[in-house]
Amino acid sequence: MANLELVDTDRALEAVITTLRSEPAYGLDTEFVAERSYRPKLCLIQIAWSGGLALIDPLACDVSGLSEVLLGPGTMITHAGSGDLPIIERACGARPTCLFDTQLSAGFIGMSQPSLASLVWALLRIRLDKGDQLSDWSRRPLPESVLDYAAGDVAHLFALRDELIRQLEANGRTEWAATECEILRASSSRYSDPDTTWWKIKGSRSLKGEQAAIAQSLSSWREHRAETEDLPPRFVMSDLALAALVQRPPNTATDVLRVRGAGNLSKSSVAQILSAIESARAMSPSDLKLPPKHSADPSLDAASGLLTGWTSQVAENERIDPRLLATRDDVKALVNERPSRLDNGWRAKMVGDDLRALLNGESVLRFIDGGSKLSLESSPRD
Repeated sequence: MANLELVDTDRALEAVITTLRSEPAYGLDTEFVAERSYRPKLCLIQIAWSGGLALIDPLACDVSGLSEVLLGPGTMITHAGSGDLPIIERACGARPTCLFDTQLSAGFIGMSQPSLASLVWALLRIRLDKGDQLSDWSRRPLPESVLDYAAGDVAHLFALRDELIRQLEANGRTEWAATECEILRASSSRYSDPDTTWWKIKGSRSLKGEQAAIAQSLSSWREHRAETEDLPPRFVMSDLALAALVQRPPNTATDVLRVRGAGNLSKSSVAQILSAIESARAMSPSDLKLPPKHSADPSLDAASGLLTGWTSQVAENERIDPRLLATRDDVKALVNERPSRLDNGWRAKMVGDDLRALLNGESVLRFIDGGSKLSLESSPRD
């Protein structure tokens, strides 16, 4: 690929940073491996700008200097950036000051979370070779075909942005897209609180008292151990073994090793498990972190379902990704008078205000076209 530079020294990276200082925009993507570590391991950073494209090897050079680019005035163009932003922030200590996400923006022109390849084809009529999508990015040296694949992930971002902006402007949705991109850019990285990871255990919401305390203590121990050893939590102890230990807390090392999925645990792990259980039994109720409970009136479920269906119909008519406009949880929250994304902004204008009018009896929904569609109408007055 023309103008492609492989950056694997600090000196070469500094030259790229110097170039990017004056660029008004840059495309960025990352490749990482997440299967064998506690957090995803960054293996490659792809950056494109108006005059070139660089593949930066974070295993060979210190990429923290890219924070200067991220904190600069340039706009970062990315695709599905929710996965890349936390990884870049952890590696460079910064997030971009301005963001344009092509996948997110495509939702405002009727495309539902398109892959990069499908978006490039739909808007630019260019086919991307995705044959190396599942490569081992930690491998060195990376084969030429893999490098070309990685470059392809940023090579067309500028053209995509330009075409998306054209269509957004034509539909009067530029501001909407900018708002959602800013929400994504400013969203905090989601790192688990070790004391709340037990909420993911099957049946956790039914646990109470000592059993809930044991679930919290054991899950927290597994999370801390996984982070210390840089392993996925399931490598420390399987979810099956964790759930079994919570259901029938052991009292001895022999009891632990008899649990399905726990037979290969080391002596130190077994001892720490027993210690965690003892700590749980002595836990103060104020230290127990229970899953949040949202008050929802079951009698309103039918209304939530009907209004969710109408919201999806509006999204289809307006050529907007239904999940971008509103999820079922968004609608359910509004129906149950909890804070919802539909309370303000463009979502309120498109459906939120109408949903409130329906709930207040100011409007009605009527089935039309043989029941295949819903029509919003003013409520008849007596």
